[in-house]
Amino acid sequence: MNNKNFEIYLDYGTSKIRSVAINKKNLENKFFYESDYFYNNLNIENEVEKIISNIEKNTNEYLENINLMIDSPKMQSIGLSLSKSLDGSKLKKDDVKFLIQDAKQQILRNYENKNIIHIIIRKYKIDNIEYTFLPRDINCNILSIDTIFICLPKKIIEDLKKVFLKFDVSINQIYCSSYVKSLSYKDNFKFIENICFIDIGFNKTSIIFYSKDTIIFFHVLPVGSNHITKDISKILNLDLQTSEKIKLYFDKDKKIIKDNKLSINLIQKIIFSRIEEILELSIKSIKLNVNLDQSSQFKMILMGDGSRVLDNKFKEKISFLHEIDLLEETLAGICESALKISNSLNKQEVLIVPKKQIKEGFFEKLFHLFK
Repeated sequence: MNNKNFEIYLDYGTSKIRSVAINKKNLENKFFYESDYFYNNLNIENEVEKIISNIEKNTNEYLENINLMIDSPKMQSIGLSLSKSLDGSKLKKDDVKFLIQDAKQQILRNYENKNIIHIIIRKYKIDNIEYTFLPRDINCNILSIDTIFICLPKKIIEDLKKVFLKFDVSINQIYCSSYVKSLSYKDNFKFIENICFIDIGFNKTSIIFYSKDTIIFFHVLPVGSNHITKDISKILNLDLQTSEKIKLYFDKDKKIIKDNKLSINLIQKIIFSRIEEILELSIKSIKLNVNLDQSSQFKMILMGDGSRVLDNKFKEKISFLHEIDLLEETLAGICESALKISNSLNKQEVLIVPKKQIKEGFFEKLFHLFK
């Protein structure tokens, strides 16, 4: 038996792994699994083995391949704009595919150590008129396309493949976790014109900004909730594991505060100072990448495990003028977010299709476009 009936999505985090097995014929038939929290990757293979065992037990199928969601401080966003002169005839999809293929090859040539994870079309410009979608039956003299490529170092991907290969599991598709989550969650904020998702992870913070339902930019900061743990450890002279527990439970477990003779006010100051720094860096990144006038407002949505230290009741301790909301993520919401992209629900996304051992047209091997 093999995993032909179920499709597997696995969110491979730095401190936790989550997975969902979804029946292809009945999407309501699905199984979730979430690993225990782990502070380092020393036992990561044991956690992977547990998840594989759980999936095979619940699906009654051998696991052969997975779709992997991952974030990394080394995730990189590269913007590229290309133009093509046409003869005024009707614009064809092949004209668009040609430009995307050209952009893709330029990225691969100039960033040889990177693999492309996502190709996103920000906007089209046809004879100096901007569109967020590809119009039909339109004549064109000059076509321009603004794209965003989200890339990951090849070494990270090769290391991930080696981990799963030990259990005879291959990786089918790789997704940027924070991007696909924001893409899924933004549907809950349809009436907000400008919205920014701040995904605070273990060693990184991702910033994804949307305006009028269109992605404007994606950026990753190499700072996350683990830096809070290190701050507590350094300032209070505690080991990292104790510092992690204090960070997570300082307002819930009074015993850990009492046993270590700590000041809860000092702990809050350490935590909120680092959170405020992350938010300030995020705002700076937004201002550098988004053209907003003084009257423009945008909502900030905090998500990710690292944001859990900032419960909504503590928001008043952060000296920020922008409206901030904390998004309560669910296991289902996280794991199923990549499914929406795989079903081509995002008109901006160009899906990279894994190579198949059958004869297909040149572009069809690379893209499912405008499905």
